[in-house]
Amino acid sequence: MDVAHTPVLLEETLSLLAPRSSGEVMCDATLGEAGHTEAFLERFPDLQIIGIDADESIQEIAKKRLERFGARARFYRGRSQDFFAQLAKPQAPLMRFEIEKFDIVFIDLGVSLYHYAQSGRGFSFAKDEPLDMRIDPSEGQTAADIIARLPEKELAGLLYNNAEERYSRRIARAIVEARAREPIATSKRLADIAARSAPPHYRYGATHPATKTFQALRIEVNGELSGLRPLLESAWSALRNRGRLGVISFHSLESRAVKNYFRELAKNGSGRLVTKKAVAPSLEEIRANAPSRSALLRVVEKMGTSESD
Repeated sequence: MDVAHTPVLLEETLSLLAPRSSGEVMCDATLGEAGHTEAFLERFPDLQIIGIDADESIQEIAKKRLERFGARARFYRGRSQDFFAQLAKPQAPLMRFEIEKFDIVFIDLGVSLYHYAQSGRGFSFAKDEPLDMRIDPSEGQTAADIIARLPEKELAGLLYNNAEERYSRRIARAIVEARAREPIATSKRLADIAARSAPPHYRYGATHPATKTFQALRIEVNGELSGLRPLLESAWSALRNRGRLGVISFHSLESRAVKNYFRELAKNGSGRLVTKKAVAPSLEEIRANAPSRSALLRVVEKMGTSESD
């Protein structure tokens, strides 16, 4: 099986979220290709993990990767928030998991390389694919839908607010002008429009000028920022006392949201910051795996006094 994704901050995650007793249960709330989960199951023979992912195709890859672990690896297809919400209901269909609370919850907010390299959904500006960008292709609007309907001002705001694109107005204007001539339906066409609308020094810099445009649309399509706080809150509620929540973030907006939420937990006494400062990848890891360069790991421990906390 060809697995494209290399898990980031792997050793740091294994160390900071290591089980502290036998028989612990972990939730990988963003399973992806299961790189982190595979390493946890290999390192800790008594650990059980439930992996969650909204993308059926990538979950099939994870299932094949983890089949050698048997019943120690179980799976749920859908959104993590929905899983955690159902977990709290005694009559929920999730009773088959026989889990009330988790000892460890892990969230990797990065997008798997599978989506860029193999999904065919237009995540990458390096390919000519349908402009979709949905993690779960069974629901929601595509990126093409969004850029077809948004007025220029709102489109510029989306590019700036989701990705801090400095040329958001220029790019939005170019998109609106181009879509008036012909619908923007492919990733290559959108990338070309963004590149042509950028000033020369931006167009020929180290980073492709369409990078933030694609990031902003992907975030919007999948509700990555709007859904982040509910995801963190639901994950926190699914932890048992002294359980640990670990989150890897990749861009400044989501990193700030995770940091602020963890600080709130520490300030109100319900959490203890295991990582006082976010853990960044080593230079060796960045050299070996370039996508890790912006990764930051934060871990917080639950400090409630009863199982209902």
